[in-house]
Amino acid sequence: MPDNKQRNVILTGGNTGIGYFTALELVKQGDHVTLACRNLDKANRAAEKIAAEAPEGTVDTAHLDLADLGSVREFAESAPKTLDVLINNAGVMMPARRAETKDGFELQFGTNHLGHFALTGHLLPNLRAADHATVVTVSSVAHKQGPKLDFDDLQAANGYQPQRMYANSKLANLLFALELQRRLDRAGIPITSNAAHPGISETALYTSPDGLGSSKIASLAASIGLKFISQSARAGALPTLYALESGGPGSYSGPTSLFEARGVPGPAKMSSEAQDAELAEKLWHASERLTGITYDFGK
Repeated sequence: MPDNKQRNVILTGGNTGIGYFTALELVKQGDHVTLACRNLDKANRAAEKIAAEAPEGTVDTAHLDLADLGSVREFAESAPKTLDVLINNAGVMMPARRAETKDGFELQFGTNHLGHFALTGHLLPNLRAADHATVVTVSSVAHKQGPKLDFDDLQAANGYQPQRMYANSKLANLLFALELQRRLDRAGIPITSNAAHPGISETALYTSPDGLGSSKIASLAASIGLKFISQSARAGALPTLYALESGGPGSYSGPTSLFEARGVPGPAKMSSEAQDAELAEKLWHASERLTGITYDFGK
């Protein structure tokens, strides 16, 4: 990572896992990082550890619940007026039973995609105020496992399958990142939007009671399997950092070994659905309708 002037960075879900190590490396480079998290106590403890290890930059915390569009709006209203980097990192993975966000969306789709869609839209003026800002959205290798989005049932009201909805939410992350870049390009706005995935990394997603940890059997099976193919959360943060510093507009980055499960970061492979511009546009319009957020790409 290159030395740089201090950048204002917002990172969602940075109190643990790949988000924590992403924030740590950025603060080591001299950036100012805001850990935007649902649990402020955990975020404050993480910020204290980062500040002790990385005095080169600065770190603070703010409350953000991506499963509550009101919280997203309130957070954005208090964000720095000039924002150099937004990292859409937070997420929830495979709760055993269907759950909903405060606004009535299926929890995974509502948190992983719609929450970040609304957040980025609110923060677009702040990003435009910076000199060549960057938005990195964290997707997953799981995006390849979901069928095409069912626009007649985006909230899985007619049959909930945990893995399918997680895969669809991660496909939505990637579709969003690429469509955002297309719209920025058409408007002539010098902001970079790209995506990354951490491969198979040891994170709290596998034990969180809001996700896979809601099933003790599934969580135990995942933890056993992880020992054979996973990499550390610190290594899992590298593709996000690579995307930020080297990925370029509209790119997708991830580990390059063991079928993208682990290894040094580089260009990653996308499914044909993720590259479907018509699908991305349809998702964009649906996301605007569901969140009530319209992006202002005007001059």
